[in-house]
Amino acid sequence: MRRSLFTKLSILFGRRPSVSWLVLCIVGVFGVIALLESSYSSTFDSVASSTNPDVYISYRKLTKLVRNDYLDLNSLSVGANWIKDIGFCGKERENYVPCYNVSANTVTGLKDGEEFDRHCELSRGQPHCLVRPPKDYKIPLTWPAGRDIIWSGNVRLTKDQFLSSGSMTKRLMLLEENQIAFHSDDGMMVDSVKDHSHLIAEMIGLGSDAEFLQAGVRTVLDIGCGFGSFGGHLLSLKLMALCVAEYESSGSQVQFALERGLPAVIGDFISKQLPFPSLSYDMVHCAQCGIIWDNKDGLFLIEIDRVLKPGGYFILTSPTTRQQQDSSASAKKGSMSTPLEEFTKKLCWSLLGQQEETFIWQKTVNSQCYSSQLSIPICKGEDMQLYYQPLAHCISGTSSNRWVPIHDRSGPLNSTNIEIHGVDPDDFSEDSGFWKSALRNYWSLLSPLIFSDHPKRPGEEDPLPPYNMVRNVMDMNAHYGGLNAAMLEASKSVWVMNVVPLGARNTLPLILDRGLAGILHNWCEPFPTYPRTYDMLHANGLLSHISSQDCSMLELLLEMDRILRPEGWIILSDTLGPIEKARMLATQIRWEARVIDLQNGSDQRLLVCQKPFTRK
Repeated sequence: MRRSLFTKLSILFGRRPSVSWLVLCIVGVFGVIALLESSYSSTFDSVASSTNPDVYISYRKLTKLVRNDYLDLNSLSVGANWIKDIGFCGKERENYVPCYNVSANTVTGLKDGEEFDRHCELSRGQPHCLVRPPKDYKIPLTWPAGRDIIWSGNVRLTKDQFLSSGSMTKRLMLLEENQIAFHSDDGMMVDSVKDHSHLIAEMIGLGSDAEFLQAGVRTVLDIGCGFGSFGGHLLSLKLMALCVAEYESSGSQVQFALERGLPAVIGDFISKQLPFPSLSYDMVHCAQCGIIWDNKDGLFLIEIDRVLKPGGYFILTSPTTRQQQDSSASAKKGSMSTPLEEFTKKLCWSLLGQQEETFIWQKTVNSQCYSSQLSIPICKGEDMQLYYQPLAHCISGTSSNRWVPIHDRSGPLNSTNIEIHGVDPDDFSEDSGFWKSALRNYWSLLSPLIFSDHPKRPGEEDPLPPYNMVRNVMDMNAHYGGLNAAMLEASKSVWVMNVVPLGARNTLPLILDRGLAGILHNWCEPFPTYPRTYDMLHANGLLSHISSQDCSMLELLLEMDRILRPEGWIILSDTLGPIEKARMLATQIRWEARVIDLQNGSDQRLLVCQKPFTRK
């Protein structure tokens, strides 16, 4: 009915109505909106009085009550030619990851490994466009079915890559028609991921891998994770395993892991440190990850020592390492040792054991041990705002009050001693309570849309419960990780990438100490992941933050569109000004967007958007 009114106005006044008529039309439209808002407010009051006041009106009711389309209103008020939808990128950018361009980096003179690193300054100035999905792209299967079966058209994997992947990977993965199936790891397979995990547990003195948590292992950094099967197994043991692997134009490893609903991020440390603070992980795992660990005078091992917590473990599975050990053993006793052995001794690591191609070292719990190793100095200062800094030939974290051996920690997975992070307990408790309530509100708001009694898509078999259409979640301004913690407590089958924006208070050490996944990131730059890898993006206060950093809101929203899957959801919480600006931009990006007034008397608003599934 409203569109027909616009049509009649165009016929009556011609294609370009005069400014006076436009003003008259705008006044009339706002008069109608005022009447609608009056009706809406009374409806809201009647609903709020009969329900919990901090539960939002459902999204479906809002769309019935508020029919005004923001794009039509802007087209009428400022002229249809003034606001245009942003166009789509070419086919060559279907799997585009900004900041990684080896050929361009080489032309600029970068070398010695830096040409493979992240260089966002060389990606600036690209025309604005929307990265479209590949021709054969399909919405991923719901969790947990999507962990074991993915659509081959959603990822890039050549035959050569499959043949060159590890023998364990080939046994766990099956290519068939338009799907890639990952075998269920039931322990019946020789050399399975489950066997590998059990072997690690036995080598560090545990009865089984089910005892990792009791032994203080909660977070694992899996370097060069293949297709994510080891991390997926650890997640089933309630450990947080984050895959980190270098950028590949083919999109394997990180893209595969995320497509399966497993935590992963692009990253390497060829020349730069990882964007994690010191003392971040309980275990670092490398199974044939391709790194020559004794290169660059041990800089790579020093970086592993930096991110490992005291008493943490470094697991290395490598045929090359075994050959080096065998060569050393064949020589005269005591006459020589491998470079890897020499470096690990300088790092005060203890070799716990070796079985076949797997080696396990344990980091010392005695910070004074490093003082006796004069060949590697102690770093000056802490790396609290670490963000892609050059690899450093010094030991970090020894003076930190977070130097706590992993075996000495107690309490549930999501607990930590917040006082060592300088966080006020009352503030932390208030934050936790807020996010528990907010999560209930979000689920109440979105449940009619992302969950249903029978969410069957054309051509799909009947889905199994719980019909979860959201698995990969990113909290773009995570603060203490409260939303993630609330999801864990509510037993939501999601994982969350907690992002701490550069320039904000660095709470990443607290987030990681809580056993959650997290990363430091500058939102003036693209995020290190492949397109279409998250189901939901959440940000509280991020719009105001990037404004204070003089970053472009349009470029931020375009980046969100790149990393969000088709039919994915965005929840932005901020003050009215930034929210209204974001809503206007969202229409240009073709998102379906609605602003929700929390009706609590504050200036806070929610902007809830959905990215449509469109190929052109």
